[in-house]
Amino acid sequence: MKIRFLLLLVFLLSTTVMLQAQNQSGFTKKDSLRGTITPERAWWNLTRYDLEIQPDFTSKTLKGTNTISYTVVANNGTTKMQIDLKDPLKIDEVTDASGKKYPFTKEGSVWMIEIPNQQKGTNGKISIRYSGTPHEAIRAPWDGGWTFTKDSLGRPWMTVTCQGGAGASIWYPCKDHQSDEPDKGASLTMRVPDTLMAVGNGRLKKTTKHGDGTTSYRWEVTNPINNYNIIPYIGKYISFKEVYTGEKGKLDLTYWVLDYNEQKAKSYLPKEVHNTMKSFEYWFGPYPFYEDGYQLIDVPHTGMEHQSAVAYGNWYQPGYRKRDGSGTGWGLKWDFIVIHESGHEWFGNNITSKDLADMWVHEGFTNYSETLFIEYIFGEQAGNEYNVGIRRGIRNDKPIIPTAYGVNAQGSGDMYPKGGNLLHAIKHSINDNEKFRQILRGLNKDFYHQTVTSTQVENYISAKAGFDYSKVFDQYLRNITIPKFEFQITGNTARYRYTNCIPGFNLPIVLKNNNTVLKLLPTDVWKTTELTAAELSLLTVDGVKNMYYVDPVPIQ
Repeated sequence: MKIRFLLLLVFLLSTTVMLQAQNQSGFTKKDSLRGTITPERAWWNLTRYDLEIQPDFTSKTLKGTNTISYTVVANNGTTKMQIDLKDPLKIDEVTDASGKKYPFTKEGSVWMIEIPNQQKGTNGKISIRYSGTPHEAIRAPWDGGWTFTKDSLGRPWMTVTCQGGAGASIWYPCKDHQSDEPDKGASLTMRVPDTLMAVGNGRLKKTTKHGDGTTSYRWEVTNPINNYNIIPYIGKYISFKEVYTGEKGKLDLTYWVLDYNEQKAKSYLPKEVHNTMKSFEYWFGPYPFYEDGYQLIDVPHTGMEHQSAVAYGNWYQPGYRKRDGSGTGWGLKWDFIVIHESGHEWFGNNITSKDLADMWVHEGFTNYSETLFIEYIFGEQAGNEYNVGIRRGIRNDKPIIPTAYGVNAQGSGDMYPKGGNLLHAIKHSINDNEKFRQILRGLNKDFYHQTVTSTQVENYISAKAGFDYSKVFDQYLRNITIPKFEFQITGNTARYRYTNCIPGFNLPIVLKNNNTVLKLLPTDVWKTTELTAAELSLLTVDGVKNMYYVDPVPIQ
């Protein structure tokens, strides 16, 4: 993660200009404080969180302490450390290991802690005690906050969702920016009533009975983890376990379910998870967190990709709560939440975007993991049909990547289906499934446990594919028009070009059947090619449209 911080320090050189541009674009100082690598964030590298909490179900309140370990990576003139914590939660006290208290001030959701005498290369540790009534999610997981609810037997059931704009600072004090993950992992200790079980990320390290009707459960991950992935699950849980033999050896699989769901879960979940691991390790490489294991955990909402502790709320049935987003029928043959949220272990949790603006790296690739899963289990034609089907969810309302970075801005929800169609188009245009597979595996190997930019990912794919896809990425990520593929057939001659696209758009078109392969390299300038009768038979509206997210237009 040290390389990441060298890049972050470079970002500071343009901070003033960027903030001016943001102000001109309608973003506020609050947006900049949240989304920018400010000087108060840049001088320290987060190395570990040790978070202890005690939620109260009846009063819906929370108290806790987060001990933050860090390394000083720069002396940039500030003595302040920026910590994020949203109202109505408040910081009560900040101390170091010796008990020394540090003063702090508040500006909106940002707290500035005065930490003098910082020396580059040294390590530090502060404990932040906080309390209050945390924000409660209204429609989890689509908005952030705590969920205080009851299971079907009327027993307390609690968890948190906080991805995206809400951020982890909606429930605990942290460095709430995706670019910095704790290099040495994190622990989460939850003190709850003896009647309940508390589950967290990674592995259960310690159970402490306090003799007052409460028990503490300490969970730990050893790998870097996104802020928004550290999540408590508290309820009447029981577990069952198995071991999966994967590419890196033995992977512990643990299922935490409400007690009355045990038999249903045992008969349903293992098959789904095994198929997931088989297909994703084939396409993406080894599961990225063998050391921390894999858990699937019952939740009252639909689900989320919390690292090594995937939230599951899909009713133990195929589809997405009985629905098929593609409308093809293929989406009802597998469990959407198991596959999609587990896909994030590779894209989102292993490879994480530095800025929220590049969240397509999480959602586009993971959306495409659904197509790849279907192809692995049911065959390539099934994957093609599913991928075409999910286009009906594309709105083209705004670009997938917004113009503003550093303000916690997120692009269109098209990052899911349009991102998946972009990657499917690249796969077909490469016309070499093994090469494409090695690109995906290479991404997860070469960016293993790293935070990245979209540009890094785009350049990597172009370099490994041996073709410059920069205009293709620009078209689908930074533009909302659907390219038109105009073609005209006269005898054995085909003329073709792209229109309604950015200048230089050049997505290759490869069409094939069992006996013939047609390869075209259209641009925004007319091209002419002599084709055989077999090749001409492939050049049809449906043939193009079923493989690529373009609008084929035959010219008479």
